[in-house]
Amino acid sequence: MKLIFLVCNFLLCSSLALGQTSVQLSSSEIKLGIEKLAVTGSVLYIAAHPDDENTRLLSYLATERKVRTGYLSLTRGDGGQNLIGTEQAEELGLIRTQELLAARSIDGAEQFFTRANDFGFSKTSEETFKIWNRDSILSDVVWVIRNFRPDVIITRFPPDARAGHGHHSASAILAIEAFKAAADPAAFPEQLSYVKPWKSHRILWNTFNFGGNNTTSEDQLKINVGQYNTLLGQSYGEIASESRSQHKSQGFGVAKQRGESFEYFELLAGQPAKKDLLDGREANWVAGPNGAAIAKLVTEINREYRIEAPEKSVPALLRLYELISGVQDEMLKKLKMAEVADLILATSGTWFEVYASEPAYSITDSIPLRVQAISRYQDGAAVVPFISGKSEQKLSLSYNRMESLEGSVKASRLSQPYWLEHAHPIGEYKISNRKDIGMAESAAPLVIRIDLHIQGQKISYSRPAVYKFTDPVRGEVYRKLEVTPPVVVALQSSRLLYTGDEARPLEVKLKSFSRAAKGDLRLKLPSGWTSSPKSLPYEMTSKGEERMFRFTVKPGQSALSGQLTAELNAGGSTWSKAMSSIQYDHIPTTTWFPEAAMNLVRLQAKKAGNKIGYIPGAGDLIPESLKQLGYEVVMLNAGSLDNVDLSSFDAIVAGIRLYNVSPAIKYINDKLLKYVENGGVLLVQYNVSQPLMLNDIGPYPFSITRNRVTEEDATVNILNPAHRIFNYPNKITARDFDGWVQERGLYFGGSIDPRYQSLLSMRDTGEAENTGALFVADYGKGRFVYTGLSFFRQLPAGVPGAYRLFVNLISH
Repeated sequence: MKLIFLVCNFLLCSSLALGQTSVQLSSSEIKLGIEKLAVTGSVLYIAAHPDDENTRLLSYLATERKVRTGYLSLTRGDGGQNLIGTEQAEELGLIRTQELLAARSIDGAEQFFTRANDFGFSKTSEETFKIWNRDSILSDVVWVIRNFRPDVIITRFPPDARAGHGHHSASAILAIEAFKAAADPAAFPEQLSYVKPWKSHRILWNTFNFGGNNTTSEDQLKINVGQYNTLLGQSYGEIASESRSQHKSQGFGVAKQRGESFEYFELLAGQPAKKDLLDGREANWVAGPNGAAIAKLVTEINREYRIEAPEKSVPALLRLYELISGVQDEMLKKLKMAEVADLILATSGTWFEVYASEPAYSITDSIPLRVQAISRYQDGAAVVPFISGKSEQKLSLSYNRMESLEGSVKASRLSQPYWLEHAHPIGEYKISNRKDIGMAESAAPLVIRIDLHIQGQKISYSRPAVYKFTDPVRGEVYRKLEVTPPVVVALQSSRLLYTGDEARPLEVKLKSFSRAAKGDLRLKLPSGWTSSPKSLPYEMTSKGEERMFRFTVKPGQSALSGQLTAELNAGGSTWSKAMSSIQYDHIPTTTWFPEAAMNLVRLQAKKAGNKIGYIPGAGDLIPESLKQLGYEVVMLNAGSLDNVDLSSFDAIVAGIRLYNVSPAIKYINDKLLKYVENGGVLLVQYNVSQPLMLNDIGPYPFSITRNRVTEEDATVNILNPAHRIFNYPNKITARDFDGWVQERGLYFGGSIDPRYQSLLSMRDTGEAENTGALFVADYGKGRFVYTGLSFFRQLPAGVPGAYRLFVNLISH
């Protein structure tokens, strides 16, 4: 046998190629699939982020109208906040990518992305385009349009301030420009080696009524999307609610909606539509030499389909497969042949998969695989898997009898998300392979071709190799197969803080995914830094073996902050990869291989106090940062603080959004304020205004607004330089606000009682000064601090001034 590596075509990368092992549909789902064969139209929805999409409209289009439906999210939501864990930036983007794919698996649409990186909230499209490379992101949108070939494009937002977010308005601006550019052969001509220009009929804005902003009007195109699907037993409002509730990292669980519901649309460019989104577009089989015959056969299959006996449709579906193979439109032919091929599997009850017995294998080793196949089709079938070996082996399938075949392969690449293969600047990912652009995920590292022989006809399928195991609670569980470096590196932290020239210990753990590996481990250091020893030999003799190595790292007197990378040689190559796995119940386990790097931070900071109590909120990495400074950090549970003596703490810190996510906080907040009154320091980090578990967070009234400063280099004015917070134990000046990342702060205070003192003012370009970022009040013998400054981003990023200010805020 021979191994065939299949790279999915951009438009054919269905969920099968990205994780699902085989098609298994109910009789009613098969019926819907047959009905969908008759429709050739397509609609592409465009917005900026995960959660921007209108899931009700997507489910209506995909299932009621049965048009091919796609959602293009310009970003992966990397710059947002995380309500379920501590992941930020790239790892948050990985979570939200999977949440979007989970949503699409429910509402029936496909998912696409550009290379744009979500860098956080932006107030205007002008600000957005200062960070995004407008031409490259526009090129990506054009690329997706030319590949997807939508008859109609729909934007979620308008191209102006009504969008409420610079990324939102930018997504509409780019969509309008791409609508025109996609049809122009002179625009991005380098793409035309792979795709052809495409002219959509129209681009519409899906107007809205939410957030107190009603942009709908009865003179706009209006469509009822609240229908009930009898085959699924759900309305599109119910399906949409399940889809939207997959955005769990954003806390977007919603109630199911039932009954009629209307969507409104305003023309942005192209041909007007009077009654329907697809006015002027014949979305059925009409063109080409086989069009009429295909339409007639699809109608016949649909009419004669028997829910209690789906296998009766197999012969007609095989004829349809052959008929569609003669269609001249290559893109339409591939799409519809793939749909028919999946229906042939479903109606014949044929199932096959490829799996490994372990979750991860080194790229240097052979990977043993097993193919399993079964058919419930009385007329017989056979499958031919293409794995490695000298000859092909056909599995003849008897009725309802499982057959299997074993072989082994070697992978050619890591199971690394394609957009994370290279370091990237703020604003966009660096993608080396043009064909990857737009795809939701990388193709699986191992994809096996399997030919189905049925009634004298051969149909080819591809299946990803996966890992399958049985959990005593969850039962049979599938995971994506991980192809790893031979040895991965784990550093003890994301940063080492130095307040002087002292040497600090560094532990480096190696884990082998190869059966045997040996070489040298060394640290690459910035100028002026030294390690002892310079390198250490290692030898790993079994897969899964872990070993710990110890270095000391010391800065010279002139050494500046920089980055340390751990690297080793293994399998004839040099590797410097860590391994990170993200595991939540609502999404597949996601593994990636970032660089084995950490920040070395030179920090001139004095510390006062020692013992800090930390009450976690929605999740952040502040506790680890405080430990790096030498604090003893005790994690406190808001639900059990009644039994804790708070007087032993020098300060207590409330994690981000604690007052949004912890019901217990309303019962223990009085105890926290009593702690302040008795002489303690309570630092409360940002919360959002809705929902709050209680409104009276501090000893005196204030509100929480949506005000923020998104320009990370915005000028910060210290309103009272003589205040103790700016002088003890560290002298804070304007220089301490240099080098901040992503933003200054968010959800600032408003209506602040005069008994508080606002300590800072700042503003984004063109706006008035805002004094709600940091305010304090002496209360009894202690101090209450509220801050919207984004310390949760600055401290993990190793921003020295943010550390110095935070230390002052928690010091007596």
